[in-house]
Amino acid sequence: MQKTFLFAGASSAIALATALQLKQQGHKIIGISTKQTIDVYDEFITIEKYESPYFPLLNEKIDGLVYFPGTINLKPFHRLTSQEFITDYEINALGAVKVTQHYLSLLKKSEQASIVYFSSIAAQQGMPFHTSIAMAKSAIEGLTKSLAAELAPNIRVNCIAPSLTKTPLADKFTNTLEKIEASEKRHPLKKIGTPNGIANALIFLLSEQSSWITGQVLAIDGGMSTLKL
Repeated sequence: MQKTFLFAGASSAIALATALQLKQQGHKIIGISTKQTIDVYDEFITIEKYESPYFPLLNEKIDGLVYFPGTINLKPFHRLTSQEFITDYEINALGAVKVTQHYLSLLKKSEQASIVYFSSIAAQQGMPFHTSIAMAKSAIEGLTKSLAAELAPNIRVNCIAPSLTKTPLADKFTNTLEKIEASEKRHPLKKIGTPNGIANALIFLLSEQSSWITGQVLAIDGGMSTLKL
């Protein structure tokens, strides 16, 4: 049965990888983004910012909502400004709130809708230079659990917490073979994430195969958050 999914931040590498797989399964994907993207979506709308006046008006049932926008702002704590903390929070956490509030009525039209957010390994594991992103992503994890309780049983809410994944957003950490090899060594599975690897987990959380899963933060991190070798 065809379902309709809405992707906010649809230009991201993980969003594109997920959209391609879902389209192959016969689903409809609507993408919104502040950036242009390749033509893989059934509908794609470029918006100015993640604020209610700029969101496209939709009149159809939405079976799944995913919020992809994120930042990787790594600096020593003493060099981070208050504005940087605010910006990271607005992009990673408050944007997810605004998108969800705007389209919640359409999610409620589905018999079993699924919302998926993105956290980070840094929210659970203390890592140097990650204070701003860890704070913002910790807010997402709190949102996931509280909203899952509030929207149960008809809407499930889960979160994916990846470690380093080879995407354009993480390019400065993966743009040489030496950097990739150094990162791989830090992970128990000796490799970093890929967009398709994250997409596989995301599609599971959007599907009826995960119908008994809500309020969870799923670590997709090569074992880094729980294993020490």
